[in-house]
Amino acid sequence: MSSNELHRAASPYLLQHADNPVHWRIWSAEALRDARAQRKPILLSIGYAACHWCHVMAHESFEDAETAAVMNELFVNIKVDREERPDIDHLYMTALQALGQRGGWPLTMFLTPDGEPFWGGTYFPKSDQYGRPAFVSVLKQVAEAFHAKPDAIAHNAEAVRQRLAQSAKEETGAGSFELTPAEMVDLASRVAKAFDPIDGGLSGAPKFPNTQVLEFLWRAGARSKLSLFRDLVELTLTKMSLGGIYDHLGGGYARYSTDARWLAPHFEKMLYDNAQILELLALRHSQSSGDLFRRRAVETIEWLRREMLHSCGAFCASLDADSEGAEGRFYVWTFDELVACLGEEDARFFGKFYDATPTGNWHDESRGEMVTILNRLSAPHAEPEDESRLTELRMKLWRSREMRTHPGSDDKILADWNGLMIAALARSATIFDEPGWIETAARAYDFIVRTMQFTDEEGRRRLAHSWRADVLVSPGLALDHASMIGAALALHEARNWRAAALSSRDYLGDAIAWAEALEAYHLDSKTGLLRMAAKDAEDVIVQLSPSADDAIPNAHPVYLSALIRLAAQTSDAQWLRRADAMFSRLGPAIRANFFGHLASLNALDTRLNAKTIVIIGPKREDLYETALRVSSYDRIVVDQESTEATAMIDAARLESLGHRDAAAFVCADETCFPPVWDEQGLLSILDELDEAVTL
Repeated sequence: MSSNELHRAASPYLLQHADNPVHWRIWSAEALRDARAQRKPILLSIGYAACHWCHVMAHESFEDAETAAVMNELFVNIKVDREERPDIDHLYMTALQALGQRGGWPLTMFLTPDGEPFWGGTYFPKSDQYGRPAFVSVLKQVAEAFHAKPDAIAHNAEAVRQRLAQSAKEETGAGSFELTPAEMVDLASRVAKAFDPIDGGLSGAPKFPNTQVLEFLWRAGARSKLSLFRDLVELTLTKMSLGGIYDHLGGGYARYSTDARWLAPHFEKMLYDNAQILELLALRHSQSSGDLFRRRAVETIEWLRREMLHSCGAFCASLDADSEGAEGRFYVWTFDELVACLGEEDARFFGKFYDATPTGNWHDESRGEMVTILNRLSAPHAEPEDESRLTELRMKLWRSREMRTHPGSDDKILADWNGLMIAALARSATIFDEPGWIETAARAYDFIVRTMQFTDEEGRRRLAHSWRADVLVSPGLALDHASMIGAALALHEARNWRAAALSSRDYLGDAIAWAEALEAYHLDSKTGLLRMAAKDAEDVIVQLSPSADDAIPNAHPVYLSALIRLAAQTSDAQWLRRADAMFSRLGPAIRANFFGHLASLNALDTRLNAKTIVIIGPKREDLYETALRVSSYDRIVVDQESTEATAMIDAARLESLGHRDAAAFVCADETCFPPVWDEQGLLSILDELDEAVTL
């Protein structure tokens, strides 16, 4: 192979490297065979389109003819988009950590011709700097060691192989697993001690949203009635929503803050982050007297529809951090730019509320000057007339910003990330009374079903992972199926909301079909856990079943939450039995690392404390919509169109309806309470359950 084959890729990230002088290969069994035939080591480079340091390394090294010549001479070079192949990324990131190194992107791994890792790192500069060796020096030293010291290379590869095998064993276990309310509060107290009491979030920098941590604290506050836990969630969401991590002109949250105050973001915007933050905003808004969280949710969905919605109806993956070759260039302002757009008086008025002064608040290295990242972290109180004026000024600035060169968009469609956003839109739409959000979610869902679903030889309905330009990356991963099961159940739950216009699609049937496919292709019969890659994925050298939390949700808690909801919607206890078996298998890993498995503990809390609201009767619409407006991670609404008895609502309970047109049954802790007939009765019994002390 003497050319760059990325021209035939569909991934925007791979296409960014299609004109490199490097002879890049796409990850495949064929590329590995060629490495064996040439007896060359493999240089594996993994990144993603929105990654700033990936761009830096590309410009410094991969676009450089001299560096490329060394790469081409010494290695078979393979480029991977981590979002397109998260299974490959996870495998080799785990290998890097097994080598005792800190992970990150770009990921640079050196492999044997069989694909086994023996050394690696992340970003390597073109010349010695940042305390890192020059990339060309690394290339030459690694290639020399590969050929001159085969025993040492084999030893390294074997050590990593054993560590990966051990990692797979550590993810498995057996036995019952429970978390008592007292244990939950004790763990939440330990989590709370790690929080920044001034600015929220986990102390230190960088700061990530860590939505699974915030959800856990919220749940602990609900169980314990201790205000500290929910106050920390409120503080963190408020600081994030006022800080520079939020785009105050266009909407949407950046991936993380580089500082402890949420001021200076790493400017890329990811679909999965905003999906998870949206659910938290909905939850907190329902119990907040202000409108900050509503405004942020609405603005974020406006951004989502405007900038992230593909013409096919589904959602794109991300927006880049860089534009015009510089990180954040699109988003930051000099004071002179504000004056040029708004005029002197309005610029100073605006600056009072958005931390914009002639001295700036952030040093832009690409410009070599101080600029402003818009934020309201220290803003004075704004009267209603001030807010109206600020709204007009923001719109002027947004229009001006639209004339700039926009950051690049990674417009591939990922089933897992779309599933997260579809579910978030469907669940939050009823809280914010935004029926259009559900319709947007349903269109994205329809595209994935129509375009990314396929049937195997036995009739199982499976999902691909990625789509772009009519190219599918298949088979899908565990999270693709788990997320889309969650999306199907969220749409099924809200399918009869009168304000939204949904098709008559059998969302529940989709969820069941994908659950069966997920277990057929991903459930390891020996460990009882979900393999990340499908069993028929031929180019994965080691099958791993990761369970720990990450910025992108892990498949296990997503699927466990879906199983609990599936059991309620079908009145079929087999789904709960499946969930309980998986909780049991996860138990040892959770016990060994509580802090790394908070999402699984959130799912377990749902298992123990879910409130299922069953709505029955020919005139049940008002009760049904009241139930949908109840904001809770644990609320499951079953709109039972039939008046036939089920395992949950038996014939005796149905007889209690008499001639009434509608009733609601609330079921919790294996018990269904007597029916209620109106909105007030439903809300009262839910309040009683919320007030019940569990300690």
